[in-house]
Amino acid sequence: MSTGQQSKLGAVFRVTSGNFLEMFDFFLFGFYATYISKAFFPAGSEFASLMLTFVTFGAGFLMRPLGAIILGSYIDRVGRRKGLIVTLALMALGTVMIAFVPGYATIGILAPLCVLIGRLFQGFSAGVELGGVSVYLSEMATPGRKGFYVSWQSASQQVAIIVAAIIGYELNILLTKAEVASWGWRVPFFIGCMIVPLIFFIRRSLQETEEFLARSRTHRPSTREIFRSMLENWGVVTAGMMLVIMTTTSFYLITVYTPTFGKSVLKLSDTDSLVVTFCVGVSNFIWLPIMGSLSDRIGRKPLLIFFTLLTLATAYPALSWLVAGPTFMKMLVVELWLSFLYGSYNGAMVVALTEVIPAHIRTVGFSLAYSLATALFGGFTPAVSTWLIKATGDKGAPGYWMMFAAACGLAGTLILYRKKSEVADAGLCAIPAVGEAEELR
Repeated sequence: MSTGQQSKLGAVFRVTSGNFLEMFDFFLFGFYATYISKAFFPAGSEFASLMLTFVTFGAGFLMRPLGAIILGSYIDRVGRRKGLIVTLALMALGTVMIAFVPGYATIGILAPLCVLIGRLFQGFSAGVELGGVSVYLSEMATPGRKGFYVSWQSASQQVAIIVAAIIGYELNILLTKAEVASWGWRVPFFIGCMIVPLIFFIRRSLQETEEFLARSRTHRPSTREIFRSMLENWGVVTAGMMLVIMTTTSFYLITVYTPTFGKSVLKLSDTDSLVVTFCVGVSNFIWLPIMGSLSDRIGRKPLLIFFTLLTLATAYPALSWLVAGPTFMKMLVVELWLSFLYGSYNGAMVVALTEVIPAHIRTVGFSLAYSLATALFGGFTPAVSTWLIKATGDKGAPGYWMMFAAACGLAGTLILYRKKSEVADAGLCAIPAVGEAEELR
């Protein structure tokens, strides 16, 4: 392996480390939702308590657009490296608050309030974390391999899911169910706090991307210029948001919501749900770089269209088949299928989004599109899924939500991949930056 390849691999590892922390905490919140609801949100019914927990989980996503605008414009103005260190600090603060706050029985209303504030900090920083990492990977990628490099943004999140699932599995072996419910669920959050200093150390050694340095030598846009350009390119951001809805909804459905779905709806054991989630994380990790590489060869558009159509055709039937006679093996098969749909679509989607946003607002534009999709749709997937099952009496109803997300992704793809002349006339096409070699395919 050449020195250049080693350097790029090192950069991928350093920049994606913060992604690991973000998804590690988000997954833990979803998996331990039933325990968190009892500790911080006691209510008259299990449904009401769980809904309060998932609404708090979703509230963090409402901060993402604000974080995308404020932190995204900061990164586009001062550089990728400095901005990614700031986002990591804010994310760590939210993690510490959730891990150490006492329960409702100890401090009353302050308990859920502190958890909510912690989620808001996490959401604010996460609003630009994905965008900052994706843009960094896109700008440092080897020509012709952007899809492969950018796919590691999402792949790093899968490592977090795998690690969290392993920790949860070991806790279920070492502790009784009562101990997990009382205090054991906090242990993974404490572990997250312990690795924060290591991630800070790793990310501090990041180098600024050559592409950003080259642009900043000639012109560094002011905050006012960035905001004005965002308004001029509102069309591409909106279409990009539609593109992301499919990704963020399917991801939170098959990862964050799966453990609760397995335990509360299908009545499977904690261990079964953790094993399935572990397998989903491994599956996602495999498919993301494969499909990112495939998009480098055949283009982004064919993959995006094919897998949105396949999701429309199979999401609800797959979940209906599962709930008709739930078993561990059926849940594993269905979740791995949904993982294949997600990983294949997202492997092409993330790099496509970095390519349609103008270079000088690439971070804020990407982050805003991603954050709006997550805040309005994906982040509330656990709550929407819980409500859909309650309202319809159909345990497979979350499949309808995933189908809706796929329809949005298909529409966003068709809008963004119109002929260049039509897109330019409609004001939806980003003008490539000087020196950008790759074009939309």
